[in-house]
Amino acid sequence: MGIKYYKPVTAGRRFASVSDFSEITKKKPEKSLLKPLKKTGGRNTEGKITAEHIGGGSRRHYRVVDFKRNKDNIPAKVASIEYDPNRSARIALLHYADGEKRYILAPDKLNIGQMLMSGDKVEPEKGNCMPLRSIPLGLEIHNIELRVGQGGQLVRSAGGTAKLLAKEGNYAHIVLPSGEVRKVFDGCRATIGTLGNVDHMNIRLGKAGRKRWKGIRPHVRGVAQNPVAHPLGGGEGRSGGGRHPCSRTGLLAKGGKTRKKKSLSNKFILRRRRIGPRGNL
Repeated sequence: MGIKYYKPVTAGRRFASVSDFSEITKKKPEKSLLKPLKKTGGRNTEGKITAEHIGGGSRRHYRVVDFKRNKDNIPAKVASIEYDPNRSARIALLHYADGEKRYILAPDKLNIGQMLMSGDKVEPEKGNCMPLRSIPLGLEIHNIELRVGQGGQLVRSAGGTAKLLAKEGNYAHIVLPSGEVRKVFDGCRATIGTLGNVDHMNIRLGKAGRKRWKGIRPHVRGVAQNPVAHPLGGGEGRSGGGRHPCSRTGLLAKGGKTRKKKSLSNKFILRRRRIGPRGNL
C-alpha cells in the first residue's frame, strides 16, 4: 500500500499521483454482490438541477457492502481485498462457513485467509465486529452504528479511525477523526481496527480530467460570473461580491445553521469537532 508517482512527461503527469494498489488481490468483483448504479446528473424527477457540479464520470457498479455485520457467531474467511469505485476505502470479500458471501470495509493490514467473527462474545481482534459494551477501552474502531441494528454510519472512509475513550452508564464515549467526542449507546456495533488505504489523502489528481472521471463537473466562483448568472457576479475589476457569500439562488453559504431543530443528537456531543486554529465550533 503506497503511492505511485509518474515521470513528468506531460503537464498533467507532472504533479499526478495514484495508489499503487499493492493490497488488491482480485480484479473482478463478485457478481452476486453487484447492483446497477443510476446516474442523476444532479437533476431531480422534473429534470431540474438540484445538486450542482455533478455529471458524466466513468460507468460503475455498486458493491453491496455489509455495514450491519449481523451474521453472528459464524466464522468467515477473508477471500480477497478488492477496489471499490464508490468509496475511498478498500473492501474485503468474506466467505462464511455456511456458504454466504458478503463484502465488508477492509481494515488496514487485513490478510488473506484470516478468520473474522461478529457477535457479543468474540475476541476484540482486527476486523471483528461487536457491541461497544464488549470492546475494551482504548481500542481503535470504525464503521460505528448510531442506532442499534441500523448499520455503521460513522468512520467509513479510507484511513478512518475512532477511539473508544470511556464508558458511562449505557453509553460509550468515542473520539471521532474530526476531534469530536460523542456519546453512542453501548448496544451499537463497531468494527475493530483502522480502515485501510491510509495514503488516499495524499493522492493528487494532477489534471482536471481525473475530476471529470469521478463525475464531478467544474465549479466556477460566483464573483467570476456575470450578474445575470449569480448574485455575486459583476463589478468593475476584481470585486468581492458586495454581499455575504451565497449560492446561485441567494441562500447564505457561511454561518447559517444546518442542524435540524427537532434533532436530538446535540445532547450526545460532549465536545465539538476541531475546525482549525480558531478552535472548536
